[in-house]
Amino acid sequence: MEKREVKERIAKLKTEINHHRYLYHVLDKPEISDSAWDSLKHELAELEGKFSEFITPDSPTQRVGGQPLPSFNKVGHKVPMLSLEDVFNAEEFEDWLARISKIAPQNKLSFFGELKIDGFAVSLVYQKGVLSTGSTRGDGRVGEDVTENLKTIEAIPLSLRQPQTSEIKSIGLDPAKVGKIVDLGELEVRGEVFMTKAAFEKINQEQKRMGLAEYANPRNTAAGSIRQLDPAVAAKRNLSFLAYDLVTDLGQTDHAQEHLVLGWLGFKTDKYAQELKDKKSVSDFWDKIKEKRNKLAWEIDGLVISVNKNKIYTQLGVAGKAPRGAVAFKFPGQESTTCVKDIIIQVGRTGVLTPVAALEPVDIGGATVTRATLHNEDEIKRLDVRAGDTVIVQRAGDVIPDVVKVLINLRPKNSRLFVFPKNCPVCGGEVKRSAGEAAYKCINKKCPARHREGLYHFVSKKGFNIVGLGSEIVDKLVDNGLVKNPADFFKLEPKNLLELEGFAEISANKLVESVKKSKKVSLARFIYALGIIHIGEETANLLAMYFGNLKGLMSAGEDELQKVPGIGDKAAQSIKIWFENKDNKRLIAELLSCQIIIQSPPKISKKLAGKTFVLTGTLESLSRDDAKEKIRLMGGDVSSSVSKETDYVVAGENPGSKLGKAQSLGVKIISEKEFLRMAE
Repeated sequence: MEKREVKERIAKLKTEINHHRYLYHVLDKPEISDSAWDSLKHELAELEGKFSEFITPDSPTQRVGGQPLPSFNKVGHKVPMLSLEDVFNAEEFEDWLARISKIAPQNKLSFFGELKIDGFAVSLVYQKGVLSTGSTRGDGRVGEDVTENLKTIEAIPLSLRQPQTSEIKSIGLDPAKVGKIVDLGELEVRGEVFMTKAAFEKINQEQKRMGLAEYANPRNTAAGSIRQLDPAVAAKRNLSFLAYDLVTDLGQTDHAQEHLVLGWLGFKTDKYAQELKDKKSVSDFWDKIKEKRNKLAWEIDGLVISVNKNKIYTQLGVAGKAPRGAVAFKFPGQESTTCVKDIIIQVGRTGVLTPVAALEPVDIGGATVTRATLHNEDEIKRLDVRAGDTVIVQRAGDVIPDVVKVLINLRPKNSRLFVFPKNCPVCGGEVKRSAGEAAYKCINKKCPARHREGLYHFVSKKGFNIVGLGSEIVDKLVDNGLVKNPADFFKLEPKNLLELEGFAEISANKLVESVKKSKKVSLARFIYALGIIHIGEETANLLAMYFGNLKGLMSAGEDELQKVPGIGDKAAQSIKIWFENKDNKRLIAELLSCQIIIQSPPKISKKLAGKTFVLTGTLESLSRDDAKEKIRLMGGDVSSSVSKETDYVVAGENPGSKLGKAQSLGVKIISEKEFLRMAE
C-alpha cells in the first residue's frame, strides 16, 4: 500500500471509529459488535505504528472515550480512567512484553490476571466509609454522576466493611493507616457493572411478553440501565458489580493485595483472578479461562493482564492514553472486519446459485476466514455490498461465515457493483427465479456443479459418513474419472487410488476400508444421502420411522406421504417425483447391488414419549447425533432451541447460551449421566 493510500485509509478509519465510539460510549446504541469495533481500532493502530507521521492528536488511538451526556452532572476523576491496549494473540503479547522489558527487565516482572468482564466501568468514591459518588468513565477525565442508579445494585456496598486487623497484618499493611482512611478519609474503588446471562434472558423474555423489542446484548443493557434518569428502572434490571481496582493508597505494594483488600472492604471480586509468575503462566491461564468461557454466568471477551508490582506498574507510565503496565488479552472475536476482493457464484446440489464474498483472509474465532456467504440477490441489495468494500463478517461455531454489515464510509472509489448472472456460471444453462422465492436456480439437472455437490452431500457426516472422503478427495476422484455417481464410491479399489497424487499404499487401503465400513447404513441416513429436495436430517428420520423400510417409501403415493407427521405438500411431491425418475431408480438398484445394507429403525419405545429435549455442550460418552437418535427411538422429540415447551436441557461440557435461557425460563437442566439413566 502506497503512502497516499495509507493516509486515506487512516483518515477513513478515524472517522468510522469515532462514529461508532460515539454510538457506543455516549448514546449506548452501537450499530456494530465489540469485536468488529476492536478489529477497526486494531487495524488503525497497526497502520499508525508503521506510519507514525500520520498520527494526529484527534486519532481514536490517542483518546479514551466520548463526551459525557449533558443530562447528568459532571464528575472529574482525580486519577484518569484509562482504557487498555488490546492484544489478540501470543505474538502480540510477546511484543508488549518486549516493549515493557526495555524499562523493567523480565526477570523482575510478575503478573496478575483477571477476567475482562464485558460490562460498564464505573468509579465509586467513599467519604468516611459511606458511598458518596458513583460515576461513569465518560471521556476518562470527566464522567457522569450516576450515584442513585448505582445504589440500586446489591453488589455495591453503601458503606464499607472495616477489615479485621489480622487480615491487614497478614499482607504487611498498617492496620491503623487502613482503618483511618476507611473510617475518616476518602477511598476510591473502580469496577465493572454488568448483567448476567440469566438476567439478560429474563429481561428479554419480559420484553417479548410485552410485545417490545428485545435487547441486543447484556453489556449495552447494563449500560443503558445505569445511564437513564429513573433509578427505579435500574433497580428492576438485576445488575451486578465486580471491583477490580483500589485507587487509594492504603500501603499496598501489588495488585494481588488490592484484590484481597477489596474483598475485605465488602466488594465482590473476580474469583478466577490470580497471580501469574511468568509468561507461560499467563498463557496457561488464558487457555484455561478460554475453555471455561461459555460456562461463566456472565460475558467476557478476554483477560486483563497487569504487571503485579505497583512500583514497576507506575514506573512503566502511560503510552498515549493507555497504561504500559497492563493489556487486554482478548479472546478470538466472533466478528471482524475485512475487505471484499470479489463476489463469486457457487452452484449447489439443488441448482441454487449462492453469491459468495471472496475476502482478504481474516482471523475470526481462531479460524482463518477467506469466504462468506451473501445468501442471495436480495441480500446483496439489502447490504449494498460491492467488491472493494470493507465489511463486518460474522462466524458462529460451525455455521458458514456471513457478511452482516458494509461500512459504507470506508468504500473506495473503485468499488464494483455486482450483477447477478442470467446463466449458470458452470454449465451455461438457463437460470430461473421462481415466484415467491429468493434464490435463482440452474435448471439443468446434469449441471456438473450440481452433480459434484450431490456427491459431497452423499458422503457427508449426516449421509453415509465416509471418513476420510472430503470434498478435495471427491474432486480428485471425479476429475480422474473414477467416480461418476454415488455407487462408484463402493467400487473403488486401492489400485485405483494409487494412480492419484497424494495416495500411497497405506492411505489407499485406509480409504477403501472406510468406504466398506459405511456400507452398513441406517435408513434415515440413506434417505438423507440421496439429496432429495426439501428432505433434511429431521425429515429423513420421520420418513424412516414411518415407513420402516426403503421399499415402502419408494412405493408411497403423495397422499400416503402427507400422512407422515411433519411432511407437507412440497416435500411429498418432491419425494414422489424423485423416486419416479428413471435415473434415480437405476441409482438405487446400483447402490443395492454394491451390497449396501440398509438398517431399518428399531422399534420405538414410549419411555420418553411427549418429552422435548434440547442438547447443549459436548457430551462425554456419545456424540450429539447418537443422543438425538436415542431420544427419538424412545419416543421423545429433539429441539434446537429452548422454550417454555422444553422439558429438559441436557448440559454437557462447555454449554452455550441455551443453558442461560433454560435457567431464566425455569426449564429443568440435567447432566449427561442423568439423561442416560432416563434413557436406560
